[in-house]
Order: sequence, then C-alpha cells, then structure tokens
Amino acid sequence: MTLIALFCLIMSSFWFGGPRGEAQSKTGAQLVAQVPKTARVQYDTLQPTAAADISTESLTVNDGGGDSAAAPVVVPELNLEPQEAEEQPLTAGGIFPNNRVLAYYGFPGNADMGILGEYDPARLLELLREQARAYEEADPEHPVILAFEVIASVAQEEPQADGSYLLDTPSEVLDEYAEFTRDNGLLLILDVQIGYRTLANEIIGLKPWLSQNHVHLALDPEFAMQDGQIPGTHIGQVDEQDITYAQKWLVDLSAEVGGLPKMLIVHQFQQAMITNKDLVKPMVGVQLVIDADGWGVPENKRATYDFVNRVTHIEYHGIKLFYGQDVPLMEPTEIVNLDPSPLLVIYQ
Repeated sequence: MTLIALFCLIMSSFWFGGPRGEAQSKTGAQLVAQVPKTARVQYDTLQPTAAADISTESLTVNDGGGDSAAAPVVVPELNLEPQEAEEQPLTAGGIFPNNRVLAYYGFPGNADMGILGEYDPARLLELLREQARAYEEADPEHPVILAFEVIASVAQEEPQADGSYLLDTPSEVLDEYAEFTRDNGLLLILDVQIGYRTLANEIIGLKPWLSQNHVHLALDPEFAMQDGQIPGTHIGQVDEQDITYAQKWLVDLSAEVGGLPKMLIVHQFQQAMITNKDLVKPMVGVQLVIDADGWGVPENKRATYDFVNRVTHIEYHGIKLFYGQDVPLMEPTEIVNLDPSPLLVIYQ
C-alpha cells in the first residue's frame, strides 16, 4: 500500500468510523500544523500566543537545510541547586536504568507530524536500527531498546462533536502498530494530547492496548487545554495530580494484568507545562521519564534539557530531537554526554 493510500485510509477512518472518544468531524478538520520559523527557549507564565513558542508537532522530516538562526537562549534565574539523583531505582525489573530507549515519533501516514509518518513500519524499523547503532557505539554500557511512539489522540483547532478538540487514531491503526512492535521486539508508546478531555478519559480508553506488556504511555501537556484555549494557539499544561493519577493507574494496571512495570513519559519544554512539578515524585511500580521537548540549535536544547531534567530532577531523563528542525542536529555522542545522561531519546 502506498503512503498516499494509507493516509487516505486513515483519514477516512477519522471521518466515517467511530473513534474511541466521541470526537468526530464530518468536515475533515485539519491536524494542527503550526510552526514558527525559529525556535526559542522561553520560560514565562502561560499566555496566549499566535503559535507555540517552540512547536513540537506537525514538523516535516527532511534531509536537513533550513534557517539555522535562532533567538537567544532565555534561561530562568531560579537560584536552585540541582537535586541529587537516586542511586538505586525505585522499581525493580523495569526498563531503566540499565537500558536506553530509542524511539521514532509521529502519526501514521502523516509525514508532517514526525518521521514515524514518513515510512511504513518495516522501513521505519530499518532506519531506527541504523540510528540505534550510533547510540550503542557512543555508550556501550546501555543496550538500546527500540520503540515507536504513536500519537493516539491528535489535537485539533476545532471543538469536534464532543468538544474535546481531539481526533482519535483509529483502533485498527493502533492494533497494527501494537502487533508489529510486539512481533519485532519493540516497545510501543501511545502519546495522548488530552485537549479538553480528562486524563482519565484519555488513558482508560487506551486500556486494551496499554494492557499489553510492551505498550507504554506518554502525556503531551502542550495540548492539554484550559478554558478558552485552542490547540496550536495556546500552550497547555498538566498538574502534578494528573501525573500522579497516571502513575497510580499504570501501577494498578500492571498488577491487574501481571505485566512488567510501565514507563510513563511526560513531555515538557516550558516551565508552565507542568504545574506543581516540585510535588511530582517517583512511584514504586512505574518508571517516570520527563522528556525535554522542543526544537532548536544545540545551545537552546541544552538549556531546555538542563531546566527540565537537572534543576527539577525527578527520576529518569529524556530528550526529543527533530531531524528537520534541529540545525545542526546533535550527535549521539553529545546526547549521551548530557548531564544527566538521557535514557530515553526520541526522534521526530
């Protein structure tokens, strides 16, 4: 099946099928696709903007090029000392800390939303294995586990039938990627964009997939909207209580199905995206990763990573890289030498 045919199939499933949520659009609302020309790191109070300060979605993957200029790094003066990392993991038998997870991110069939949408799963796996070799050479002490991160609910600029500003990825597509990753020894990470739904609504709807041993969860606060906000125009947020709820839900799920500990990823590139972050704590039975999101030049990305994962250390650390927008793209040796070294690396 060609990419065009796959895309048509996916979109027809959106329009005519019955997704998990109530969000359906008979007019075919466009996937959010707004990006600024340059990225900038900015830690301010949440304010409406014409577009996200650092956009993390709807990015075309290409072979390079583009404008490498970027605005100056703006780092908050928090006067905080980095917290000391735990020497021993709280959750035994999990993926971390003995491994590094390397993931390709996106929406199936849509190249504008990440590399995962540019290729069919088989070709994507070939490319991911090639990328993994560079990380194994850069850090032989951490075996690389491969993963696909699939957007399971896609933010929209219109309310949709249930007012959620979301469209669900069709169940058939999630089944396809769950089966492919399981059969090929990969992890599957399901990314929820939340919109105006509750977090409970989002993750409970994904229970048939999250119950599978190799499937894990990611939260995308960028699109978790408050009253009056619109995805792609405002930058959203989740609270410590949301993260704690997700942790406990995953712990209970693992106990129910008898599976291995789950991984919970929370994306962040602005301070306001996680409120009461100082109250977020590790929880036995689930492994929490805060992922430094956003694209830009290496100086900007290091500043974002330092704020997200060093000043406010919680448990495990991640970073997202963008093949088309990070100019120049940081090398695997640079990534593994970050302090602390990220055990989750995502390419979009």
